[in-house]
Amino acid sequence: MEKQTVIPSSLGRVTVDRVETFLLDLPTIRPHQLSMATMNGQTLMLVRLYCSDGSVGVGEGTTIGGLAYGAESPEGMKLAIDTYFAPLLIGADANRVQAVMARLNTAIKDNRFAKCAVETALYDALGQRTHLPLSELLGGRHRDSLPVAWTLASGDTAKDIAEAEAMLASRRHRIFKLKIGKREVMQDVAHVAAIKKALGDRGAVRVDVNMAWTELEARKGLAALADAGCELVEQPVASAKALARLTGNYPIAVMADESLVGPQSAFELARVRGADVFAIKIEQSGGLKAAQEVAAIADAADIELYGGTMLEGAIGTMASAHVFSTFRNLQWGTELFGPLLLTEEILQSPLTYQDFELALPARPGLGIALDEDRVQHFRRDRAKS
Repeated sequence: MEKQTVIPSSLGRVTVDRVETFLLDLPTIRPHQLSMATMNGQTLMLVRLYCSDGSVGVGEGTTIGGLAYGAESPEGMKLAIDTYFAPLLIGADANRVQAVMARLNTAIKDNRFAKCAVETALYDALGQRTHLPLSELLGGRHRDSLPVAWTLASGDTAKDIAEAEAMLASRRHRIFKLKIGKREVMQDVAHVAAIKKALGDRGAVRVDVNMAWTELEARKGLAALADAGCELVEQPVASAKALARLTGNYPIAVMADESLVGPQSAFELARVRGADVFAIKIEQSGGLKAAQEVAAIADAADIELYGGTMLEGAIGTMASAHVFSTFRNLQWGTELFGPLLLTEEILQSPLTYQDFELALPARPGLGIALDEDRVQHFRRDRAKS
């Protein structure tokens, strides 16, 4: 029987008194190339909910490449929360997180990323009041640390090999995902094959095409990638129907990512066996509980799980980690490396990456604390001229 979290009645009614949003602009260690954009920095939208008992919860909304990846941007999330979410949140019972989210879902369509940020902040504050980690509020964790893949996205074979070797030597990552799709199919395959040959059995190699291939290109690419020793290909095509036609026809796992936009899409993909693996992202799913629903659908359909990322900073990454720790199955690990792509730290104590995994804290809520001086320094509205 699934573990249930009981909120103590002694908490009494606690309301949301104030909603604050702001943008942080943070530099990255290198350009991050995807098929649809090249990222030279990352913008985080942070939301803080101030509650009547003095507790403060924080959540994060982050996207990949602004509007290049999807319909929400950090700037758009801030505007939506300030204009539409905040009036519904002020005065709401902060202890009834799912009742608050149901109200938001009724009044506001879509805006999955913004909703995820707000839900994270609500649970963070609730965790502080109950003295429970976020994972316990979500039913209880199965693991205290998560395997983390590293994405090689320079596009340069020699640089990517050197980067992978450094990660192996430091025992930080031994699973590598390559961003491909900007070049001709066989050029990309050659790039992947060279990296896999250099790493051998010391490192697993996967690829993410970010929907860049046609179905015909994917048929050619999947066969060649399997021959090169690649173990998984993520969202090679845009169409969910084409993804289903590819799945099961090659000796390589096919993973759905962009096709997964919440529980309903997960059900439709599972119904047609549209993927071997689901890449679950809390923002793309529409929130923490929605991500758990996607995982439950995958489990029921015997589809394996992978913890994905929108290259979130520390807050979104830790929210994801808490959620993923509650999954009974997590066969393909995670790629929660977003904070490692940033050159600047915004936490009082950095997240712990060691022995190829990310550790989950046992402290209340998200279990992390912001460095307020650093946060203020990188706020867009307070940037120094």
